[in-house]
Amino acid sequence: MIQLTNHQARQFLLLKHGLLGDYQFIGKQGVLDFIQQVGCIQYDPIDVCGKNAELVLQSRVKGFTKGLLAELLYEDRSLVDYPDKNLAIISVEHWPYFERYRQAARQHAARYPEMEALTEQVRATIQNQGAISLDDIKLDGDFSWQSAIHWSGGNNPSRSVLEQMYSTGELIVHHKKGTRKYYDLAKKHIQSDLLNAPEPLANELEHYKWRVLRRIGAVGLLWNRASDAWLNIWGLKAVERNEVFRQLLDEDGIVPISVEQIKDTLYCLVEDLPLIEAARKNPKPKVRCEFIAPLDNLIWDRKLIQALFGFDYTWEIYTPASKRKFGYYVLPLLYGERFVGRVEVIVERKISTLVIKNIWYENDVTLTEPLQIALDACFQKFALFNDCNTILKEYLT
Repeated sequence: MIQLTNHQARQFLLLKHGLLGDYQFIGKQGVLDFIQQVGCIQYDPIDVCGKNAELVLQSRVKGFTKGLLAELLYEDRSLVDYPDKNLAIISVEHWPYFERYRQAARQHAARYPEMEALTEQVRATIQNQGAISLDDIKLDGDFSWQSAIHWSGGNNPSRSVLEQMYSTGELIVHHKKGTRKYYDLAKKHIQSDLLNAPEPLANELEHYKWRVLRRIGAVGLLWNRASDAWLNIWGLKAVERNEVFRQLLDEDGIVPISVEQIKDTLYCLVEDLPLIEAARKNPKPKVRCEFIAPLDNLIWDRKLIQALFGFDYTWEIYTPASKRKFGYYVLPLLYGERFVGRVEVIVERKISTLVIKNIWYENDVTLTEPLQIALDACFQKFALFNDCNTILKEYLT
């Protein structure tokens, strides 16, 4: 059992995520390196000041632009849209590890024989037209449908078939225009040795172990308890999770960490021990100011963030307006080794203006000159990221 102070645990997490000190991830390769480290980043289509996946990367990758992510997804095909922690972006190299989910989707589809004729229509349309969106095909059918992986087609047969073919891995997202997805045949874009690879893990337990290691690596520190960090790992209940943790400890895949004032044991990957040791030396890295995405890997477990950082964050996008404490799309504000507040930012694209609607500082935070300078630099970087040439600070008026 490794003992850490609260301060050391925070430093470890921020260093691992490349959010403290000099940028560890740079340019296009930096995007690949970060996604390789965390396994996946969550995708959400809402774009108030950048989509979630883009927001995650802009806070860590020096020189990141939205075009870099699009290139890696839809030109290089190094990354692929596929469910992991809900809707997500993963490395294409990890495609084989999700074969059990695609197989489940195929078995699910077999219960609906009427789907096959409609599926063939989609194949023919794509062969003739290339990548298609929901608007490009109209299928006739009268059934309600829940795809095996994630989405509900409702009573729209075209949506149902496209999403089911996506679930089985026959289709992938070819590109997106705004929030609209365009689908194409996976075999045209994923190399055959990956596309047709068999399930690489021997059984369900080995799969759970792979997924749990992946999620611990995605956050940095996690506990063996219910957590949003385990979302969309089918069948991983408390009994299965306990056995996974037991075996991973026996196999020296994870290391138990005790953090002062936190009752539950936390765990990190064994390969992160050098970074744990670096944090135990209490380094004083360069301070940065960053806006953090609402579904950022770092804050997947909000209770853990509250325990370590004393920061209580709720994404209020689905909270009725009358019950919101802050706003519709509010980002945590990280300065140095702590969350100092939250900020509501909106991009007015027609006038290329970044609007800072409001900033709420934590009760014990004082707006010092160094914080103001760092915040202004963060605004400038964020405006560049969003192709804005003007910054409007409404909270000052």
